[in-house]
Amino acid sequence: MKKTKGIILAGGAGSRLYPLSKIYSKQLVAVYDKPMIYYPFSMLISVGINEILIISDENTLPFYEKLFGNGNDLGLEISYALQKEPNGIAEAFIIGEKFIGNDNVALILGDNIFYGNISFFTNAVKNNKIATIFAIYVKEPERYGVIEFDKDNNPISIIEKPKEFVSNFAVPGFYIYNKSVVEIAKKLKPSARNELEITDINQHYLTQGTIDVIKIKQGVAWLDCGTPESLLDASNLIASIEQRQGLKIACPEEAALNQNFLTIEKFKEYLNSIPNCDYKKYLENILKKYKDYENIK
Repeated sequence: MKKTKGIILAGGAGSRLYPLSKIYSKQLVAVYDKPMIYYPFSMLISVGINEILIISDENTLPFYEKLFGNGNDLGLEISYALQKEPNGIAEAFIIGEKFIGNDNVALILGDNIFYGNISFFTNAVKNNKIATIFAIYVKEPERYGVIEFDKDNNPISIIEKPKEFVSNFAVPGFYIYNKSVVEIAKKLKPSARNELEITDINQHYLTQGTIDVIKIKQGVAWLDCGTPESLLDASNLIASIEQRQGLKIACPEEAALNQNFLTIEKFKEYLNSIPNCDYKKYLENILKKYKDYENIK
């Protein structure tokens, strides 16, 4: 089974969040109690990926480096790369060519949040052959890349922000490919908005009959935090769930521990580096649960 590496594309102008985005990248804006990038970062860890490349602009990369470092304290390998201009999602594969190497790659957008039972994402990462994307039912499909299905429920086309109704199934910002995606990205021509479009990559695989499209079932929330309204909705949802259940959504330390990327001893060492706060108390409770479990065993 091929190893899968992860890329977070956390750049972009963030113009819809102006003036928040005037100071720093939107992926550093708080979604309730954590920076936005914690959510896609934790997602990659939760599906079993511990080698991660973060791509962003020159001004923002130092903030991510301060936030995550090299990842070794969590059993991860984190590296960073520069995207000089927001030239489109597909450019991530060109920038990340050396990082990808001969492995598979899962790309997640830095402003996408998924919540719910994500086991099907984990299975998709493990079972990807050439290309895998997802389809989720949305109310306003015209805002996204949309998948058209035939009467037998087979995907037949992918259209970026269609002006006329195609279907209610949008492609969320999580994509899995083998190494062939790099060469496909290199051959793309910029779209009318002067970007290398991820939709063109997906359409290429669809034409070749080499892409798997997995419909996301009810019970999984997908939030695209690109507007003030969606940012507020995401914060309210996360706050409601965390306050009612006493759990943290998108806690990379907990995810790394669950994936056995770090030991209990390393987890303890990491705790010592965190200032006293509610977040540390949560991690201390996680540690206590693990100790209780070990005692039971």
